[in-house]
Amino acid sequence: MITAPFYAVPLSRLTATEATPPGSKSITNRALLLAALAQGHTTLTGALDAEDTRLMLDALRALGVNATFDAQTKRVDVDGIDGKGFPVKNAELYVGNSGTTARFLTAALAFSPDGEYRIDGKERMRERPIGDLLAALKTLGADATSVDGNDCPPLLIRGSRPVNAPSRVEMAANVSSQFLSGLLMAAPLAGRPIEVSIGGALASKPYVAMTLEVMRAFGARPESDAELRRFWGFDQGRYVGREYAIEPDASAASYFFALPAILGGSMTIRGLSRNSLQGDVAFVDCLEKMGCRATWREDSITVERPFASEGVLAPLRGIDADMNACSDVAQTLAVVALFAGSRTTVRNVANMRVKETDRIAALTRELRKLGATVHEADDGFTVVPAPRLHGATIATYDDHRMAMSFALAGLRVPGITIENPSCVSKTYPEYFEDLAKATQAL
Repeated sequence: MITAPFYAVPLSRLTATEATPPGSKSITNRALLLAALAQGHTTLTGALDAEDTRLMLDALRALGVNATFDAQTKRVDVDGIDGKGFPVKNAELYVGNSGTTARFLTAALAFSPDGEYRIDGKERMRERPIGDLLAALKTLGADATSVDGNDCPPLLIRGSRPVNAPSRVEMAANVSSQFLSGLLMAAPLAGRPIEVSIGGALASKPYVAMTLEVMRAFGARPESDAELRRFWGFDQGRYVGREYAIEPDASAASYFFALPAILGGSMTIRGLSRNSLQGDVAFVDCLEKMGCRATWREDSITVERPFASEGVLAPLRGIDADMNACSDVAQTLAVVALFAGSRTTVRNVANMRVKETDRIAALTRELRKLGATVHEADDGFTVVPAPRLHGATIATYDDHRMAMSFALAGLRVPGITIENPSCVSKTYPEYFEDLAKATQAL
């Protein structure tokens, strides 16, 4: 893993035709939690080995779950607790800046009888809201509170399974779908039928669909309406251990799909398809609208940038994109937009402001350093390409996606330096090495 400032190799060409991103962070952390809650043994294959998943694994071990991880084979073995509550009844859990770890564990611990737990993390985690989840848990009779009273971590959770508490809750999920996903995964532990409905907008809907599918894979039988506005049936099944294969990370794949858009050539990612559990494969649809060509197969996706004439690549077009369902790849699209022939607007991504950093503000600031005109909105941004871009030192704000996306710009623009590149360890420790394997200087 690179720790010193990363100097991108400018004026590069794409040399690899395939890339292999690591396992999905979103699926890995869901599967780790459900394996821990399940009856019997689970084997996960293709699991992501990165900071966020290590934080989840370490927290589960601290709670008394027997879990082993083989970093070479990316295999995790977990002995589940059969939904009986975590063996360790008093623990302080460190979650770094992992939103999935903090939010999923908060809900699960709230229904773990007789336990008292404290969840804390990095300074940025102490600024990331979780109040909507706390409010929903309180309605259901659980005891989970913000220690500082600001609806952010640190959190104090006193686990219980109140029998006479309300069984219906309406919760807000416009800030993060992880609040809803955490509650859904914990609902089978409540000891009574639970019904959850959504009030207002739902952010990142595909992640909720993913949660339901992983729950079903582990034996639960949640039901929902077609619009994912109401959920029930959590008492109809139980989590059961199994062998479970994890898809490659579609968010990580976006950086490699962006390569042919920026440099020309083609790139294939195996293990992803139109039927992927991950909504971030929709990034490929954005590239198609910009002028790339995509081939969707049952077990792979290929993106290429066609030629308009011999030796001349077809131009990229700017687009207008509602990326609420796939906001984690909006930064990748923003960098591709630098090389389009017209402006690109990204809308309906206000939740980007409460991620690892305020990503809308950070993108605006760093893209302007390169010479682009960027218009910032409350819920998105517009990138107006400049006739000539120039190098700059890019601040990453300890945000892995800032580092990974802006490194792509450095393949075309001389003089780009990425500060704190080690922040990619959150989800993709080998990113810069894999990027170097896929490209080569002209």
